[in-house]
Amino acid sequence: MTYILALDQGTSSSRSIVFDRQGQPVTMAQQELTQIYPRPGWVEHDAQEIWRTQLLTARQALAQAGLSARDVTAVGITNQRETTVVWDRGTGVPLHHAIVWQDRRAEPTCVALREQGHAETIQQKTGLVVDAYFSGTKLKWILDNVPGARARAERGELAFGTVDCWLIWCLTGGAVHATDVSNASRTLLFNVHRNQWDEELLRMLDIPPSLMPSVKPSSAIYGEINADLLGHAIPIGGVAGDQQSALFGQACFKAGMAKNTYGTGCFMLMHTGGTFQRSRNGLITTSAAQTTPRAEFALEGSVFVGGAVVQWLRDGLHAIKASAEVQALAQSVPDSGGVIVVPAFTGLGAPYWNPDARGTITGLTRGSTVAHIARAALESIAYQSAALLQAMSRDAVQAGGAPVVELRVDGGACVNDLLMQFQADLLGIPVIRPAVTETTALGAAYLAGLATGVYHGTDELTELWRAERRFLPTLAAERARELMEHWEHAVRQTVL
Repeated sequence: MTYILALDQGTSSSRSIVFDRQGQPVTMAQQELTQIYPRPGWVEHDAQEIWRTQLLTARQALAQAGLSARDVTAVGITNQRETTVVWDRGTGVPLHHAIVWQDRRAEPTCVALREQGHAETIQQKTGLVVDAYFSGTKLKWILDNVPGARARAERGELAFGTVDCWLIWCLTGGAVHATDVSNASRTLLFNVHRNQWDEELLRMLDIPPSLMPSVKPSSAIYGEINADLLGHAIPIGGVAGDQQSALFGQACFKAGMAKNTYGTGCFMLMHTGGTFQRSRNGLITTSAAQTTPRAEFALEGSVFVGGAVVQWLRDGLHAIKASAEVQALAQSVPDSGGVIVVPAFTGLGAPYWNPDARGTITGLTRGSTVAHIARAALESIAYQSAALLQAMSRDAVQAGGAPVVELRVDGGACVNDLLMQFQADLLGIPVIRPAVTETTALGAAYLAGLATGVYHGTDELTELWRAERRFLPTLAAERARELMEHWEHAVRQTVL
């Protein structure tokens, strides 16, 4: 038997999954990650905890499968993107907590970049809008605010990386400082046309080049895991940011194919092949996971609060005791009773890009109950995703292509049948849930398998993909339009 170990380091947890050659999960181990909120709008992780929990789950997954490291052909890594770590090259100790992708502290830097007229140059080179979401401004904040950090960086004593890069460093004992194109493309510092760090962008954000890791294709041999960590050296053969990895795991290899991941946030990507397509409708262009040095791209829309709204129902409102209870509570009423929840807790992402928006609940009446709010909160995930797909289809048509005809879905919340049916109703197209919903980890496993000869091409991976259920729209198109108009009206109420 051939096995591949996928390390899936996410926002809320570290997970490790063992896959067999058919792409079927054998075992999975998971550890929750502490969320640190120093101030409103600030979100941090302990990078050392990220490393400890990821290593622990890798050991647990192998033990549960009854495997040793010698049984594993390759390791793939997928990770929460944009989250920023800076550490000492000599000791490997982080200078500061990791600044998480949701964190908004770098917004003043973004305001300055926009006012200085740099937004167009940045978008042309990176495909990204100027927003505190991305890593470059977080890195600048660390250099500017941690005592002595900038001087040490200029002396070449520090290293920067997104979470994949940090894990590679730890797994190889500091021997490898590298990232892949998909993660590099999320920094505001990477020229996606040339697949290399951009000197002008580094100067623009005052980032010393010595901080930056080398950049490889997503499917490549990065190095070997130290034998003393798992008992045997294993090659790291695949690395991709979680959303590009999910696109790969969903076998969306051709232009026009799209997927949506329902995690802490929601992330919709449509492959555009080798075409760098700039959005006219509030989306961004990003590098897709790449198996060769040739640049490939995707259009992406990011929802900052997706499944996290269920956590808010649990931990904030105490409406439920466990996240799994939300479907039953939501189904206890026939609809939301006109209630709309816009969970703009950290601003609104695509296609709105409004950092000043704040969460609202509208449409409340004396008859509104916690069940109506729960249903509206669940529906907010589908509304935000529908807004993304509508923008994506407009972009596709304006570029001479066709609108998206089906949506492949994955992530934790895609197991919620109520949510998936409502999603199909809003979109008016089939929503397809795969047999293996762990597509983020699966994409990393596939990338690692390609690099190590387990698989011989993407056609082989396409044959492995299977659908578990198709959700077909049942709502009249006119009613779906009315619902989206009500949603857009509610969104307009979020601006302070």
